[in-house]
Amino acid sequence: MLRDILSRNKTLRYGIDIAYHVRMPRLWNETIDAHRAEVREAILRATWQLVLEHGLLSVTMSQIAETTGIGRATLYKYFPNVEAILEAHHEQQVSDHLERLRALSEAPGEPLERFEAVLTAYAMICYYREQHGTRELSALLHRGKHVVETEQQIQRLFRDLLGEVMAGGVVRGDTDPDELAGYCRYALSAAGVLRSKAAVGRLVKVTLAGLRI
Repeated sequence: MLRDILSRNKTLRYGIDIAYHVRMPRLWNETIDAHRAEVREAILRATWQLVLEHGLLSVTMSQIAETTGIGRATLYKYFPNVEAILEAHHEQQVSDHLERLRALSEAPGEPLERFEAVLTAYAMICYYREQHGTRELSALLHRGKHVVETEQQIQRLFRDLLGEVMAGGVVRGDTDPDELAGYCRYALSAAGVLRSKAAVGRLVKVTLAGLRI
């Protein structure tokens, strides 16, 4: 894995020892940044996989260093411990999910179609989160500040999109959009205990039915 990357990029490993009499060119800096990002991503992926395979309490920094093919000293330059790696991985996932929901909400199409697409994507996120994790991981990762902030952003996204849908007169207008947005989020969080994607789809339909006039 990273052993091959590092062997092909020896200048990245030892370039710091090379004396330069002029400022580093921009391309060099961009290459260094790309390499660091590549190493960081490999650490995140390897740690997540090790925890899923062996359990949260069984994974050590030494195991991660061996799996990724980098030295422990280098690993500690990126993260202080296993928990920090998992939190970084989770923050990345949460950010990706939020961007996906935003993209769906801003896509071309009628407000109700976009809203249903957003609800479906959110429900599938809840479904996969429980399918590919453990209670230990959930307890660790869902206590961070970034989780609360992301949920608030999702709430606002739902609320704003619901406002567009309400303007079309196809959903009930006797309730505040913020309350309906909360109803959707909490209703769809139940997707985490469902056993199939088909069941998730039915849950989305039932949730939407509760909004209609």
